[in-house]
Amino acid sequence: MSSARAHHWAWLLVISFVFGCNVLRILPLSFASFMSRVLQKDIKDMKQELSMVNMMNEIARYARLERKINKMTDKLKTQMKAWTALLAKIKWVISVAFYILQAALMISLIWKYYSDPVAVVLSKWITSLDLAGGVGITCWILVCNKVVAIMPHPFS
Repeated sequence: MSSARAHHWAWLLVISFVFGCNVLRILPLSFASFMSRVLQKDIKDMKQELSMVNMMNEIARYARLERKINKMTDKLKTQMKAWTALLAKIKWVISVAFYILQAALMISLIWKYYSDPVAVVLSKWITSLDLAGGVGITCWILVCNKVVAIMPHPFS
């Protein structure tokens, strides 16, 4: 396999991993909201049925429906707590995996391109400092991370 082809597959792998992390962040949340809506619809239907029952004439049926509604409401609350805890764990695992991938990628880039300049600084661009030469990958990564961290501040 040629070097260019290997780089292509490496970047495809990184992009696929990032996409997968984002999908995994979204899926549990949508599943939890879907299940919540299904249970809430059942509770709403039972409450509507309860409103049609005459409490004085059919007290046993009314009490049964009321107990069933309370049981379903408690079940919904319990499941929402469990889903919230599960979502927090999943989000934490995905975040840790993403940061590990990012750190590995940064270290591999620094290791591979430590002697190659990313950008060339001409002496006429910065006349007062009398600098000329290239900007290395380590400095470039630090500057890019700082810019990315600062960018959302004007919008928040």
